[in-house]
Amino acid sequence: MNSPEQVGTGATILVVDDSAAKRYLLVSWLTRAGFTVVQADSGGAALDRMEREEIDLVVLDVRLGDMSGFEVSERIKSDPRHASRPVIHVSAHAVSVADRAQGLTRGADAYLVEPIEPDELIATTQAALRYYRARSRAELLATRLARLAETTLAVNAAPSFASMLTAAASGAARIFGTGALVAGQDADGRGWAAVVGEPEGPATIQEWAADLRAVPVGVGMRTETPADWPVPVHPDDRIRVATARLRPDRPAVQVGVPESVLATESAVLSQLVQAVATAVEAQRSYDEEHRIAVTLQRSLLPRRLPAVPGLDLAVCYEPASAQTEVGGDFYELAMIDGRLVVAIGDVAGHSLHAATVMAELRHAIRAYAVERHPPGGILERVDELLRTLLPGEFATLCLLTLEPATGRIRLASAGHLPPLVVTADSTEFVVHRAPLLGVRADRPDDLELVLPPGATLVLYTDGLVERRDIDLDRRLDDLAGSAATVEPDLDGFCRRLLAELGPVDVTDDIAVVALRRH
Repeated sequence: MNSPEQVGTGATILVVDDSAAKRYLLVSWLTRAGFTVVQADSGGAALDRMEREEIDLVVLDVRLGDMSGFEVSERIKSDPRHASRPVIHVSAHAVSVADRAQGLTRGADAYLVEPIEPDELIATTQAALRYYRARSRAELLATRLARLAETTLAVNAAPSFASMLTAAASGAARIFGTGALVAGQDADGRGWAAVVGEPEGPATIQEWAADLRAVPVGVGMRTETPADWPVPVHPDDRIRVATARLRPDRPAVQVGVPESVLATESAVLSQLVQAVATAVEAQRSYDEEHRIAVTLQRSLLPRRLPAVPGLDLAVCYEPASAQTEVGGDFYELAMIDGRLVVAIGDVAGHSLHAATVMAELRHAIRAYAVERHPPGGILERVDELLRTLLPGEFATLCLLTLEPATGRIRLASAGHLPPLVVTADSTEFVVHRAPLLGVRADRPDDLELVLPPGATLVLYTDGLVERRDIDLDRRLDDLAGSAATVEPDLDGFCRRLLAELGPVDVTDDIAVVALRRH
């Protein structure tokens, strides 16, 4: 027999045969060919070594002392951990077509009949390993692509920049089965890095001082030493960093993983950094647009509250966090002819158009109030203006005038939620049912009442109390309960109402106006 040429594949092969002489021969051929070879003299010993060691291929005799090679092969292939491992049957006795068919049917990848030539054994082993490695690479790529899709979905569903980075870092760790880092800059220009130490470990976020604007536009890949990267790697390993910068006026996004986990392919890492960069860019644009929208919305509201002797005034306004568009909630407080004019309302919709309608209504209310019309008269004129100039638009409004010295209130409503009067002994809603603005219908007379000394009047928009899954009456009861105690600091009182009654994710604007008579 000719000595086989050494090929040095680095694979570990398990030789299973109950004959020491045959094992010696097979081990010698495979060792000279460059393989790492381990041995087992029985089926049970072979299965035990499969559990304890990383085996790449099994050369398995068909006739063993404790069980047949067919059974060993079948048990190896039935275990999901080893199902793709190649098994080569060798036999000097089970050489019939039926034997070979049974061996291949029960899991073997090749069947060699003795006497075997060394070259034939080595060539068969190499062919089986090539298929095994190609299949392993394909399975790994398929798994990574599936996890890439999951990570892309999680990143795009993240509600904030920080949660987006942590979702990307956790996803990268699961994709590559290792620690990972994802870095980017928020809309304020601050750099952050989300780091995961192990595949299923928690993600932590920390400030990151890397200059992400020095990275060229486009997608790139570079290798870094691990000293400055908080990703755990083997001392001999390095960090592969993928970068994506979508626009010259935007900073880059970086994803770093140990270089060893990429093997020969880095396409998944490149796709991941592009997906994260696209999502971060969308989030950054959203943050900037939301900031502009909120600035515009606040510019349409009163800049300051009037100073009124005998009254404490406070306002809290919370724009919708889930909307980049401005909304239609508004309020007004102004002293006209010795009376405090108070208005709170809500234009239907969330858009720049709704904010424009809101601004027109607010200025119309001020103008008609200066003409000294009573609240009901102001509502009639505002309603006529809305139906004439802006047909199809609707709004709710509660409007009142208050004499600070006497506490006399004259109130008119247009479909708005009822104000709440809080005294030391009671909380009571002031109900004044009337059609909303934009609907041609008769309106009731103004409601008159007196706000006693020490009492507090609370007006609010529907974002504070309305929830899709909770009855409105129950929510109004919650408001009455929360407002029953009024802090000396009226601003703190309004903030507490927002904290106790407002949702975590504000999907609708919320305005709260409170006034207390001394």
